[in-house]
Amino acid sequence: MSAKLTIAIDGPAGSGKSTVARRVAAMLGYVYLDSGAMYRAVALKALERKIPLGNDTRLAQLARETHIELKAPTAEQEAAGFKNRVVLDGREVTAEIRTGEVAQAASRLATIAGVREVLVAEQQKCGAGGGVVMEGRDIGTVVFPRAELKIFLEASAEIRAQRRWMEHQEKGETFSIEQVLEEVRDRDRRDRERKVSPLVRAADAVLVDNTAMGIEETARLIVMLAREKEVTKQ
Repeated sequence: MSAKLTIAIDGPAGSGKSTVARRVAAMLGYVYLDSGAMYRAVALKALERKIPLGNDTRLAQLARETHIELKAPTAEQEAAGFKNRVVLDGREVTAEIRTGEVAQAASRLATIAGVREVLVAEQQKCGAGGGVVMEGRDIGTVVFPRAELKIFLEASAEIRAQRRWMEHQEKGETFSIEQVLEEVRDRDRRDRERKVSPLVRAADAVLVDNTAMGIEETARLIVMLAREKEVTKQ
């Protein structure tokens, strides 16, 4: 039996890392870890306890007092678009964390260094046994610096903008391709220049440019790299 890996996938907005990571996890029989769900779970708890979202100290303390588990979704949950089953202090909150109010609160919590520190440690616990795939901006550099397989997913700004534009179209949102390209370039600049968790390629990450590749082809390439690593890890 092959040894299971911890796989870290980083990359800029529009590189397809979330969809690719979920597909890789499914193909390998691994668990996909949705780090955003962790922030949403703490945000839900903060809202339920009516803790002011401007109280960084109290929110960091709340994060330290919280236990979050991410599990593979059921078939029904996956069909409904849920990436993980989310258990907050022993209570399943998979659907509850998907409201707009919770999303806004989670976005605020993600800017608090004390909260990030706690949740990064939680993410590291989740990935300690291997058999997980996580994506983001700093997974290979901060969250899983010892991951056996690190991928930096890249694509041209124009292609990433095209993908984002198509997503907007599917949602009925009318943005011009020029607007979306400007948005992608602005996001790239912010992600690379931010002081907390900037987007950087880990020194030992494999660069995968999927400018001319689809999701399935990209996922198959990463799975092939993972299979090679699994053999050497045995």
